Amino acid sequence: MSKFLLREYYELCEGGVCQDLLTEREKVFVKDGGLILSGKIQEGDRKNGNGRIYPTHILSREVSNYKAVVDDKRALGELDHPESSIINLNNVSHMVVDVWMDGKSVMGKLKVMETPAGQILKSLIEGGAQLGISSRGLGSVEEKGGETIVQDDFQLICFDIVSDPSTPGAYMRVSENKVPENQIFNKKSRINRLINEIISK
Repeated sequence: MSKFLLREYYELCEGGVCQDLLTEREKVFVKDGGLILSGKIQEGDRKNGNGRIYPTHILSREVSNYKAVVDDKRALGELDHPESSIINLNNVSHMVVDVWMDGKSVMGKLKVMETPAGQILKSLIEGGAQLGISSRGLGSVEEKGGETIVQDDFQLICFDIVSDPSTPGAYMRVSENKVPENQIFNKKSRINRLINEIISK
């Protein structure tokens, strides 16, 4: 079964920030001019706009794996949504600083970086642009009963910031990917994944 680049879209909270998700320290950071985006960034067991369903247990496993990337301060994302499994550092706009499961929803906080792309992102938000967040991952899908189910080989890569597509599914196409896994995840990430897979069994 071939792995493909899977991308999804979720709308950010108004102004990019769900205030009730921020700690007091983060609220001070925002008050001093910093920007933290927060809200739901993925959802399990529900058909998305592109017709795919991500089983919650797979998302939960990937969130556990991604937490190690977050803790290492390597959870970077881009402004816009490239058709690549490699994160382009020239276009990094934010870093995920927290991610967790809330029932079937994946929740997260993203710190906007002082990079050129981060400055553009900040200007867009301050200008009232409607933005969303989109996950990028590698995996295969299987058709079951008229539904497209993401399979157990799914691996989360990152979360990108994208414009709100005027046409549903405009940013949710599937592109074939031929990048080896060892170019995406470092040794520590792969070990962490193996441990989580063993524990989940």
